[in-house]
Amino acid sequence: MDYLELMSQLKALGTEQNCKIYKKHGATGELYGVSFANLEKLKKQIKVDHQLALKLWDSSNYDARILATMIADPKAATDTMLENWLSNIDCPPLSDQFSTYVSKTSLVEEKIEKWASSDDEWIGCTGWNLLAKLAVTEKILPDEFFEKYLNIIEKDIHTRKNYIKSSMNKALIAIGVVNSNLEEKALKVAAKIGKVEVDHGDTSCKTPDAAEYIKKTLAHREQKASKAKQKASK
Repeated sequence: MDYLELMSQLKALGTEQNCKIYKKHGATGELYGVSFANLEKLKKQIKVDHQLALKLWDSSNYDARILATMIADPKAATDTMLENWLSNIDCPPLSDQFSTYVSKTSLVEEKIEKWASSDDEWIGCTGWNLLAKLAVTEKILPDEFFEKYLNIIEKDIHTRKNYIKSSMNKALIAIGVVNSNLEEKALKVAAKIGKVEVDHGDTSCKTPDAAEYIKKTLAHREQKASKAKQKASK
C-alpha cells in the first residue's frame, strides 16, 4: 500500500472522541484517533511491510506509529532501529505496542537486560513491558531467567518511576503464570511488596493486585482446559 494513501486513510478513520481518549493516556503530537479495531483491519490488509512501517514511524503521527509496530517485520529489526524507535516512546500505549513488536525479534532478551535496568521512565517502562510479553510467549526459558527479575521487583518496585512501577507489576503477574514454580515465587514477591501505587492520570485505569490477578488468571486457564477436555471426550 502507498504511504500517502495510507496516511489519508488513517486521517479519515480517526475520530475526535478517540483523540480525547488517547490524549488522556498520554499520546502527544499529531494524532487522528483511529480505533484499534480499524488498525487491526489495516494490519490484516497490509500484513507485513517493513519499509512502509519505517515510513509510518518517521511520520511522528501517533496512529501511524501504532500501526507501524503492527506491520513491521520482526526479522528485519536492527539494534539501531529499535533504539531509534525507543527514543520516541512517550506514553504507555505506545510503549506496550512497541514491546509487543520487540518481543518477536531476536534481540528481545538483550533489550530486556538493557532497558529494564534504565532509570529513564519510558525506557524502563518498555523494558519491563517487554519482559511481561516474553513471559507469555511460547518460548521456553529457564526459571532462573525470570527469577532474577522477581528479585529486582521485590527490591526496587516502590522506588522506581511511576510507569516503570506499573510495568514491573505487569511483569510480576506475567511471570506468575508461567509455571507452578514461578507462580509460588511470584506470589511470595507480591505478598512482600503489597499494594503498588501508580498514578494513571485522568483515566479509568487501575493497578491490579498481582497476587489476585495471578490466581484469577490461573483459575480461568484451568477452567478453559477443563471445558476443552470435556468437549474432546464427547
